[in-house]
Amino acid sequence: MATAAAPAGRGRPSAPAPQSGAALHTSNRPLLTLGVMLATIMQILDSTIANVALPHMQTALGATADTVTWVLTSYIVASAIAIPITGWLADRIGSRNLFLWSVAGFVVSSALCGMANSLTEMVLFRVLQGVSAAFMNPLSQTVLLDINPPERQGKAMAVWGMGIMVGPILGPVIGGWLTDNYNWRWVFYVNLPLGVFCYAVLWWLLPSRAVNKRHFDVFGFTLLALGIAALQLMLDRGQTEDWFSSAEVVVEALVAFVALWMFAVHLVIGRRPMFDRELFRNRNLVTAVGFMLVVGLVMMATMALLPPLMQRIYGYPVLDTGLLLMPRGFGIVLSMFAAAQLQQRGFDPRILVGVGFVVAAFSLWEMTTWTLVMETHVFVISGFVQGLGLGLVFMPLNGMAFATLPPHYRTEGSSLMNLMRNIGASVGISAVTALLARNVQTAHADIGASVTSNTVSAFDPTMLQSYGMAADTVMAMVDAEVNRQAAMIAYLDDFLMMAVVTALSIPLVLFLKRPPRASRAEKAAPVDLH
Repeated sequence: MATAAAPAGRGRPSAPAPQSGAALHTSNRPLLTLGVMLATIMQILDSTIANVALPHMQTALGATADTVTWVLTSYIVASAIAIPITGWLADRIGSRNLFLWSVAGFVVSSALCGMANSLTEMVLFRVLQGVSAAFMNPLSQTVLLDINPPERQGKAMAVWGMGIMVGPILGPVIGGWLTDNYNWRWVFYVNLPLGVFCYAVLWWLLPSRAVNKRHFDVFGFTLLALGIAALQLMLDRGQTEDWFSSAEVVVEALVAFVALWMFAVHLVIGRRPMFDRELFRNRNLVTAVGFMLVVGLVMMATMALLPPLMQRIYGYPVLDTGLLLMPRGFGIVLSMFAAAQLQQRGFDPRILVGVGFVVAAFSLWEMTTWTLVMETHVFVISGFVQGLGLGLVFMPLNGMAFATLPPHYRTEGSSLMNLMRNIGASVGISAVTALLARNVQTAHADIGASVTSNTVSAFDPTMLQSYGMAADTVMAMVDAEVNRQAAMIAYLDDFLMMAVVTALSIPLVLFLKRPPRASRAEKAAPVDLH
């Protein structure tokens, strides 16, 4: 049975705001929104900000190129395992308390990561950081929905989505700048002042939902955690271990399949499963979860491919690469706010989602026409257009998923959507990385077989040797150019695959149900700006 409501900001009990129609009231909505978004952006940044600092960490921590990747893997696995229990923990100890503990844990673990002196310490602290970060995304989305009336929730989701989508783009830029100008440890230390400010705002203003000490499905959580951990390890280790030729990867795949299958069966027939079965009767939420897999795949896989492409093939330095990726973020922000305005005027959000996926698929198709010699504006325009498409998808999709979902299911619904986006990102990154490596080898063999004295008449090694160039040097130059051409072909194949996946997901729009429109009285009702 639910107990009395937990304390809200500064110890006062939470209460609805009748004049605004919001589920929970806060004395300063704009400042609380800033604090919530700061927590969201910190968490998202840390999923990518450490990537560019890995070579520096490898030297300082005495790790190898293979083992240092556990700095990233440990964070992803820990976060993925912890996300599903967000709803239960929020009900058990109160959403306010869980949010505050998450931010505090994130700040402390960030400081510990910055002080780590060995790979073992770093992995342990990154696990703590990943667990703390796991709860912040679902809770931040729930808070913004709870403190805003229905007519403002579209704009609130646009603000939240901006942090989710732009964070991964800013991560490499900020991480590269901090590493080049200061030290790799500052990619973690930068969270300290931001986290302290965020904690102070949340402690002062954050309201809480009622505490409801419900049953915890230990068996279901164990199966889900085991399945997710095995899946993540398989995806992260597959490429380095040559996939299913490795006994380790085969075991991880079997464990992931069996555990997730048993979890699905338990979810259907269990007496008190981990997720309420009512969640899966909501057509919009289930469809949005499917879309989130594609969004995670397209966005994160693209962000994993573009930095090495631009640095290795086109020769851009780290900071310039980050700056060239930023127009994608501008496109996301612009289309999100445009979508919010259109929805407020009664535009069908299903059309926005469909158009967004069409635009994203078109931008990926355009990327398949890239060549080895291009002007900078091509990257800028392509990224901006892709950002426009992703922004049109993300905000209306969140709005439709939660518009038809009862408020007490919001935290669990948000957990599911965040989990699916993370899994989509992991699957996408692993898939494009594996295809890239294999296609480079295939293209290299095809191109190399065609480079002969008959097919390239202008190429005469003996003539070049007469100018003082050794035969080995000449052949190394030829091989380097073949490698560059093969890598470009492999990148284009990856872009084509993502374009096809994005295009094939467009029919999912037909399963979405348009949420009920707000009445004229609701639209005309005064809005509480505090």
